[in-house]
Amino acid sequence: MKIDKITIDGNKNSFEVNDKIFTNKINNKLISEILYKNIANHKGRKAKTKQKNEIIGSTSKIYAQKGTGNARHASRKAPIFVGGGVAHGPKGENAYKTRKLNKKEKKIGLSTLITQKNNQKNLIVFNDFQKDINKTKEIFNVLKKFEATNSLIVLDKNSNEKIGKSLKNLPHVKVTDITNISIYDLVKYNKLIFTETSIKDLEKRFLW
Repeated sequence: MKIDKITIDGNKNSFEVNDKIFTNKINNKLISEILYKNIANHKGRKAKTKQKNEIIGSTSKIYAQKGTGNARHASRKAPIFVGGGVAHGPKGENAYKTRKLNKKEKKIGLSTLITQKNNQKNLIVFNDFQKDINKTKEIFNVLKKFEATNSLIVLDKNSNEKIGKSLKNLPHVKVTDITNISIYDLVKYNKLIFTETSIKDLEKRFLW
């Protein structure tokens, strides 16, 4: 199929793309599952307390089991003692398994969301950027012109060298490449922007 690509001046022409990227069936259930995995893997689970077996110290009984009139105790590592282990405390990030996202899931998820963005008229494909844009205000005016001030911008290597620095300070804008494109970011940002070359890189990477 053919889709439009535009210059920053607004001139349009079309180019051929793989229709599987832009006409895929919308699979909201899969997107929900991918987002769940993504968010779960990035939760900050750094809090950790020491359990009884992690406390350093003597394991001997603090007094004889019988004949003292006191309750039976083992070592001072028990959670009821000051300085002992913590019962049922947080165990740190290593205690949680990483939820894996396989290549096929990501491939279908990407094409689903790209199709959705295209159907909602929230997809923009620019010609590759050949001219340096070094001023943030200048690139902001370009995005404002196309109502794309809240957008995920997927650049090819050459275009990133031309305009990447000017995009860094813009709020509500994220710049990425095909290698690091994220399902979460596709959902988070209103507009999705590609360059012609980054679309072709996407086709090659996921073998559409």
